[in-house]
Amino acid sequence: MPHSTHRFTLFLLLCAGTLCGQTFDLIVAGGRIVDGQGNPWYRADIGIRRGRVTEIGQLAGRASKRTIDVHDQIVSPGFIDMMGTTSVPILLDRNSAESKLRQGITTLMAGEGDSVAPQSDTTADQAAAGYHWRTFAEYFRLLEKKGIPMNVVHNVGAAQVRRVVIGEKNLAPTPEQLKRMEDLVAQAMQDGAVGLSTALIYPPGTYAQTEELVALAKVAGQYGGTYVSHMRNESNQVLDAIRETIHIGEAAGIPAHIFHLKAAGEENWPLMQDAIALIQSARDRGVDITADIYPYIRNGIGLRSFIHPRHYASGSGPFLATLRNPAVRAELRKEIENTSDWENWYRHVGQNWDNVLVVEVGPGMDKRFEGKSIREIATMRGMDEWTTFFDLVQAGPVTVNPKSMNEDQKRLALRTPWISLCTDAPPTDIHKATYAHPRAFGSFPRVLAKYVREEKVLTVEAAVRQMSSLPANFLKLYDRGRIAIGMAADLVVFDPEKVQDTATFSKPLSFPVGMPYIIVNGQVAIDNGRFTAENAGAVLRLNQIPKQ
Repeated sequence: MPHSTHRFTLFLLLCAGTLCGQTFDLIVAGGRIVDGQGNPWYRADIGIRRGRVTEIGQLAGRASKRTIDVHDQIVSPGFIDMMGTTSVPILLDRNSAESKLRQGITTLMAGEGDSVAPQSDTTADQAAAGYHWRTFAEYFRLLEKKGIPMNVVHNVGAAQVRRVVIGEKNLAPTPEQLKRMEDLVAQAMQDGAVGLSTALIYPPGTYAQTEELVALAKVAGQYGGTYVSHMRNESNQVLDAIRETIHIGEAAGIPAHIFHLKAAGEENWPLMQDAIALIQSARDRGVDITADIYPYIRNGIGLRSFIHPRHYASGSGPFLATLRNPAVRAELRKEIENTSDWENWYRHVGQNWDNVLVVEVGPGMDKRFEGKSIREIATMRGMDEWTTFFDLVQAGPVTVNPKSMNEDQKRLALRTPWISLCTDAPPTDIHKATYAHPRAFGSFPRVLAKYVREEKVLTVEAAVRQMSSLPANFLKLYDRGRIAIGMAADLVVFDPEKVQDTATFSKPLSFPVGMPYIIVNGQVAIDNGRFTAENAGAVLRLNQIPKQ
């Protein structure tokens, strides 16, 4: 058969297979496609039907309900936020999703040490006002009934499970309690959680011993899940913390991932290179372990974490009541100033309260403190810094941004092929929030602007891969994270010369620019810079492709 006849026959077969003649729901035309797998960009149009990419090529003249000409801007897969903390703000107010979507984030992973489920009679007050649930199945039904503008995946938090079964105290589980914890993890995985997550710096998560976590991770592994951790230490003992994470993943036989990898504290900055080398050595011998970062040198943490976690062993309420005693404050100050056998954030910021920026204060506290350092607040109050610190801890909760990292470790991490991106921030309604860490609004565009365009730390293709297919593969979201026929149509359109984060520590409530179109499951969520009313997001359950 002549080649021309063969091509014509193939064309007819494709048309008979319904690829030709049907109307697309959407065509994204005239873009440079960065496919999410690290390949060089290429020019093509993308045809979308029923939430999926159905054709890629020259689609001029083809029928479509809508065509968006992106005029040679880059079209990439939707980005995945590997640490979006919680989806509850989206349940309460869909507008909070705008802070994620405008960064190109189409899928958010929720859950750290805490998680939205399981809940019990004693923990239910931590659920959202006006909504009631106990299990992930019940919570997911709420999300799906209400409708959400972006995709979400959820971990079950080991601390949440511990809280339900044991409470807030520093106690080892009995065999019966451990079995109950394992059953709760199993139920969460059956409901669609993607894995087990931990936050081993915060009580009560910090009280969990390694083998307790291995036992729970094994249960997650029975359902194909993963283990993800805010490690026990991110500073002078970061290498030991990494070894524990590797051990948990290996012992449970499941992939492991480290939230927001860092070496905090100036004296510990050189450890970042050792940390990456340690993880790489584990990968070289077949351990499936990855990590993520956020592109800022200030982290976010609760101010109460500046006090050794052992003091909360009987519960935070009883301990905070003791802070009324000046003698207790004096002893705690001495401990904070002089010991380093724990995650001592005061030492990490150079023992300088001016490096501790207050982000958010609790109900009933003075909102003028937000955006000010502890030193500045002390001046405002006409009190010394330590009195101000203990007063804020007692009155809290108070969230702070300590200056604890440097740019070199960020560049080193971004050059590492198994490191992805996160915001480490919840969905935030720009119209209701009074303050936030700028990463809540600018993390992903900041990488594209600062580290790709300006500093050329990595190429745009490499950056997009770290934001899309790399995290999608870890989460087993194999129908997302890349642009190819049959994949979910989560897409980002951005101008590589104009994309820019605008959120700063002094003015963090600011959307990025240069990302005019964001598409979620084939629906336009950001339309030429406008946040639309589309609720095309889905709860993505492990090993389940959502129905379109």
